[in-house]
Amino acid sequence: MSISISSGFDSGNINILSITDKPSGVRAELEIVTDHQSDFYQWFHFRVAGAAGREVELAIVNCAGSAYPDGWLNYSARVSEDRENWLLADTSYADGTLTIRLSPDANPVWVAYFAPYSMERHHDLIAFAACQPGVAHRELGLTLDGQPIDLLTIGDGPKQVWLYARQHPGESMAQWWMEGALERLTDDDDSVARLLRQKATIHLVPNMNPDGSRRGHLRTNAVGVNLNREWHEPTADRSPEVLFVRNAMDETGVDLAIDVHGDEAIPAVFIAGFEGIPSITDKQLALYHRYRDTLAARTPDFQTRLGYPVAGVGRANLSMSTNQVAERFGAVAMTLEMPFKDNDDLPDADYGWSPARSMQLAKDCLAVLAEMIEDI
Repeated sequence: MSISISSGFDSGNINILSITDKPSGVRAELEIVTDHQSDFYQWFHFRVAGAAGREVELAIVNCAGSAYPDGWLNYSARVSEDRENWLLADTSYADGTLTIRLSPDANPVWVAYFAPYSMERHHDLIAFAACQPGVAHRELGLTLDGQPIDLLTIGDGPKQVWLYARQHPGESMAQWWMEGALERLTDDDDSVARLLRQKATIHLVPNMNPDGSRRGHLRTNAVGVNLNREWHEPTADRSPEVLFVRNAMDETGVDLAIDVHGDEAIPAVFIAGFEGIPSITDKQLALYHRYRDTLAARTPDFQTRLGYPVAGVGRANLSMSTNQVAERFGAVAMTLEMPFKDNDDLPDADYGWSPARSMQLAKDCLAVLAEMIEDI
């Protein structure tokens, strides 16, 4: 009997072109499905049944036309038999086809672009955090698919800190980062958390794009809109997620903001800033550089050598959240990027960049914030 491949579940994405039984095993040809009403695609997540004890070759044949084809070079898919531990799979890329080879012991097995963060886990995270002492929950509104945008607020200090993730839903490492941040901030025995809760009010949006997350999108919401190009003029019919969050920011003001993402091509952790905004000040820039350089000194999982080009004077794209927030509020804002590949400076042959490393990075980021919170 041949294998079965399915993706009809939360964040699932794959289309089956063919499954062929061969003497050496089973080969399936597959393609990634585009985001709804969009040309973006790169995220995949599917289940393979009937593969235990067999050699299985999974060929995703439409990778050349994906959003970031350079992201496939030296990339390894993640595979899990228990949906808790996601290991690097034997993966190669050539001529537009990503080939994943499996010999699973268990049946079934799951394959994904990165370790998924399900909407059920999101609701578990919200339930956990909202029950902790000193944590306030607020539903900012409903998405176009009718899902809530959740805001958690911790602390009562004067500095206004905003942490938000997963504008691009396929970048699931961003929500693993958020889980790590909440784990630290809700620990009453953690001195960093105690200091931050005293000195700052911290607003967290763990998932800004639940519709795209559940639909298995890479980059867009329910109607194919890239939320990180909507911050200059969000609307209720195109980008209510951004409208809700930006309106809430207007209520509180923002002193520091971190927008958490994942990068398909660069094998490193890095941040991008707001250098090209019209109203940039020396203080803003100095604090941004201090945060960046301190984080590089605190954790070997972060570096400053690789990253995005810096925008020229007055040339920042104000439709992007980091630039808009820095310009709108005079804030120290940054985009934190983690790899889909691995941190090449400190590789892990079994897991690559992983949920655990994403969570630990969040805790390191908060420690750096605590060092400089009074100066922001």
